Amino acid sequence: MAEEADTVNISILGRDYQISCPPSEEEALRKSAKYLDKQMSKVKSRGTTLGYEKVAVMAALNICHELLQQSQDAENSDSSFVDKIQTLQEKVEVALQNSRQIEI
Repeated sequence: MAEEADTVNISILGRDYQISCPPSEEEALRKSAKYLDKQMSKVKSRGTTLGYEKVAVMAALNICHELLQQSQDAENSDSSFVDKIQTLQEKVEVALQNSRQIEI
């Protein structure tokens, strides 16, 4: 059964919003709103006069870039781990072969 949604009040760049959200996700929503507010404030503080919509789009682009970079880093890390595991497997196989040759 679906969890009942509550209304959560958040503030982003001085504007208040009411968001419908299940209670179990409220903390994550608040953290997300706080992070978005911080990113939008950074964009706005760069000195250029941008409208609210442009600030939101620039912040969204920055957040997407961060997400894609982290995703790429994780993918590279996974690939590195796979390579290391394969190298270890090869070393184990060589060691086992060498020990079998000694036994014969």
